[in-house]
Amino acid sequence: MTVCVVGAGGREHALARVLARSDDVVVTPGNPGMPGVTPEGHRISVTPAPPSEIAADLVVIGPEAALVDGVADRLRAVGRRVVGPGADGARLEGSKAFMKGILDEAGVPTARFGTYDRVDEAVAFLRTLPGPWVVKTDGLAAGKGVLVADTFAAAEADVVAKLSGASFGGAGRRVVVEEFLEGEECSLLVLCDGRHVVPLAPAQDFKRIGEGDRGPNTGGMGAYSPVPEIDDGLVDQLVYGAVEPLVAALRKRGIDYRGVLYAGLMMTSDGPKVLEYNVRFGDPETQAVLPRLADDPVELLMGVAEGRLSSFAEPPRFVEDPAVCVVLAAARYPGPPQTGDPIEGLSDDGQLAEPVDGVSVFHAGTARAVPAGPFTTAGGRVLGVTALAPSLAEARRRAYRAAGSINWDGVQVRGDIAERAALSRAGGATS
Repeated sequence: MTVCVVGAGGREHALARVLARSDDVVVTPGNPGMPGVTPEGHRISVTPAPPSEIAADLVVIGPEAALVDGVADRLRAVGRRVVGPGADGARLEGSKAFMKGILDEAGVPTARFGTYDRVDEAVAFLRTLPGPWVVKTDGLAAGKGVLVADTFAAAEADVVAKLSGASFGGAGRRVVVEEFLEGEECSLLVLCDGRHVVPLAPAQDFKRIGEGDRGPNTGGMGAYSPVPEIDDGLVDQLVYGAVEPLVAALRKRGIDYRGVLYAGLMMTSDGPKVLEYNVRFGDPETQAVLPRLADDPVELLMGVAEGRLSSFAEPPRFVEDPAVCVVLAAARYPGPPQTGDPIEGLSDDGQLAEPVDGVSVFHAGTARAVPAGPFTTAGGRVLGVTALAPSLAEARRRAYRAAGSINWDGVQVRGDIAERAALSRAGGATS
């Protein structure tokens, strides 16, 4: 078999590496850090050809923009097996207003909210909230369309900037304003075949650029899996309360959702509440979750595409070793990133020049002028360094040791990925 992965980032690199345990993988358009041969002997190659021109038995679509654009619909129309919702289901991520409306309809707990395209109405609703204040761009914004404002003035200014089109153009001309939720965040990736859902191991990601969750939102600066506080019983509760009602609401609307549902959850004192749904594998959660998958990933995703997840007698198995992914970002990110800087510390195959046990490097925003030339920065989030180890503390040590061996001008790395969780696992002792 051959599997086609659509995308060019770290999520797609992680998908390709895991899927290539079982079969050959072609990534379109891919990036220069992806090609290679896995220890199992399967080849990962990249091509600029569109997925419709690639002879693949299964197509896995990574980026949300491709899903919102209807790529899955066009592939299914010509008989291809696809992991990824059609454009109707992808509206869950393409429009936060649509997503919040579905939550309301399905009775899924979420933050109190309002949807607005007029500044005066949005500001009036802001005044009813105690603060901090949350303002979200309605459309796609590469994970950077959410502001958590500590002052009313900052929230009001953000509403004006978004609704005027100054922040995100057409994607920002409608906003969702909602109450701030406090608690621990959890990312739950769930496979869906249109009727049945199968959860993967939970993860936690880190959205802010700065340590201690300071600074603006990014696409994600790191993640880890599993989450100590989220056991199998709680996962079952989250699926029952936050995912199955959503799938039922989609089916009621005639939407046959076959792909990944990413539930971003806040574990509040009043119980779990949904922050958002995404319609694809998370990034960087995928880089922490999928390397832990012990079962055949191709067979599992084929079950999604063919609508037969109910035929799997057992839930997916994951290795006990935790994983930590640390993202290395370019200078000036999450603003317009500085690009073209040579990356030090990588070998010719894009992995570590000085290998660290249990560590993989996933390329997200890299370029190469010539096939054997040096890698350079070509995006905001440049690399994801993922470590597997017997303990969360050891996985952190390995990930940061590896990340520390990579460098370029202005590289940004958060130093607190999975820190609190590792300390909690160690009983508060310094590890």
